[in-house]
Amino acid sequence: MKNFYFKFLMIFLLPLSFSAQGQDTLVDVGGYKMHFNIIKGEGTPILFEAGGGNDASVWNGILEKIHTVTGTTLITYDRSGIGTSELNPKLKNDADFGIENGIKELEIGLFKLGYDKDIILVSHSYGGLYNLLYTRKHPEKVKSIVLIDATPIDFWNDELLTMRDMNVDLSTIPKGTGDYYANANYNETMRSIRGMQFPESTPITSVFPENSFPYFPEVLSTRWKKLQDELGEKNKNVTSIIAKGSGHAIFEDNPALIINIIVKAYSETLDNDQQNTILKKALDNAITLAIEDRVNNRSEHDLNTLGYSYMQTEELDKALEVFKVATILFPESANAYDSYGEALLAADKKAEAIEMYKKSIELNPENEHAKEVLLELKQG
Repeated sequence: MKNFYFKFLMIFLLPLSFSAQGQDTLVDVGGYKMHFNIIKGEGTPILFEAGGGNDASVWNGILEKIHTVTGTTLITYDRSGIGTSELNPKLKNDADFGIENGIKELEIGLFKLGYDKDIILVSHSYGGLYNLLYTRKHPEKVKSIVLIDATPIDFWNDELLTMRDMNVDLSTIPKGTGDYYANANYNETMRSIRGMQFPESTPITSVFPENSFPYFPEVLSTRWKKLQDELGEKNKNVTSIIAKGSGHAIFEDNPALIINIIVKAYSETLDNDQQNTILKKALDNAITLAIEDRVNNRSEHDLNTLGYSYMQTEELDKALEVFKVATILFPESANAYDSYGEALLAADKKAEAIEMYKKSIELNPENEHAKEVLLELKQG
């Protein structure tokens, strides 16, 4: 399986001006209500599953941009006892509030909302287990999955669970909350999912960070990373992506990467004509987010490499967009203008190419390559 090291902007880069309005909805799932937020659209819906203890709001920073490009329905929700979702008053024992009950509640909520057919799943951390169980129950419905540093299925062996018990004090967690019940049932949950696999027919992108849990003892962080690597190596339907420089919450550390991956997963569920529409909208808005994303240390070299990779595959529109972004992000780089000039020549835009080469020489009078190209163009 392929491993990709992402330090650069991919092609799906989105604008900041659009404001997607979500609709907060309380859904009765059996005498109590669960909170869903829905940004309505057309196409295969995307469901976002938060990590343990988190509510739907953790996704707010990326939803608007995803909706801008895809135009599809985006669904976030609070698991029972978290955020503004209520707990089932009929359940009395801690074990009754296990993850299987959570899957049942999700199924009821999606059915009542009318989103119980084809769907794309996105999850973070502990939420990946919900993706696993939901997909195993409904393999024909789940069209694609994006796992964001999801809990490795076989991470928690009995030795580690015993160690965890020594460090987790349930008395410090308010009883009657979703967080309490998730922790009370944690060991049983981890034992029950051991050895499970996602259906082989489901396309999965697994994104995990270079610095997942820096506070973990090395023996744990090494085991976590090893299992993340193996997920992609042992499963042909899984593409593994390592987010360089990111921590556990990749969607906060490198939102552009996560947005790009989700949009790509969505685009692959479309026919060719629809894919082209998505791509055009993304390329049209590439510069805005590229500038915004400079804080994530996208390097000139990474953009240059990406641009040339598109030229090699004869995807000139993409190459031109990437090189143009590089000149804006790195206006003092002679190489950025030189590369952009080369791409413009390949696209038969000679007048614009000449301007780029002149700018490159202005920044670097020793740029012999640019001088030679300009001489040839004048003689031609």
